Amino acid sequence: MAEAEAIKVPTMAEYMAEGKKPEVLFWVGCAGSFDDRAKKITKAFVKLLTKAGVDFAVLGTEESCTGDPAKRSGNEFLFQMQAVTNIEVLNGYEIEKIVTACPHCFNTIKNEYPELGGNYEVLHHTQFLKSLLEEGKLKVEGGKFKGKRITFHDPCYLGRANNEYEAPRDLLRKLEVELVEMRKCKKNGLCCGAGGGQMFKEPEPGNKDVNIERTEQAIETNPEVIAAGCPFCNTMMTDGVKGKDKEGKIEVKDVAEMIAEADEL
Repeated sequence: MAEAEAIKVPTMAEYMAEGKKPEVLFWVGCAGSFDDRAKKITKAFVKLLTKAGVDFAVLGTEESCTGDPAKRSGNEFLFQMQAVTNIEVLNGYEIEKIVTACPHCFNTIKNEYPELGGNYEVLHHTQFLKSLLEEGKLKVEGGKFKGKRITFHDPCYLGRANNEYEAPRDLLRKLEVELVEMRKCKKNGLCCGAGGGQMFKEPEPGNKDVNIERTEQAIETNPEVIAAGCPFCNTMMTDGVKGKDKEGKIEVKDVAEMIAEADEL
């Protein structure tokens, strides 16, 4: 990861000081900023943006939680406080286009910020990577994943909440993998168990944790890699795999990580 550490990611404040404005703001999100596993997804995506020559910046310390966990947990007051603070920062920088690797941030900024005065073009990182491919700015080849059995777990806030199912799958197909679908996928997909603020608390008593149920459905496809497009899903599926795949044969990876690794970035 030494190379990733060496990449200088400018902040919006630095851009502003030079009187410039980037093409896109990369909204890192809490998980991508603080969770050690999710940081790897952030670094992989930054490598891809850099390789594609994308003019981008981050908010850095000016970025705060979007308010998704607060809203899903029922604390609308806290959500609006967090959202309005973020909107003031974004509007202050005259941000127009935002890309994020977190479907929770994606959904909240895209669908819930407009009524509070925050209107932006918001893209999930798989959508943005797909657009870079179509524009010829990025090339994706099979590499180490060519021919491997991969199943993709649909994040709730990307799939069912925003009807985006194809962007991540299109990217995986570019990697020349053998894409196998779980019996519950796309519109019938099953939550990983982290949504609605559940990521930050212990599950209620029951017969089986949701992430275990979902991991079992993934393992039914006999995959070599479970592909994800959300840091929360990544955590839940990884925990599930640890309990079910005693031999450690199954990997859980974000689509951006797979593209970066295939290209040996």
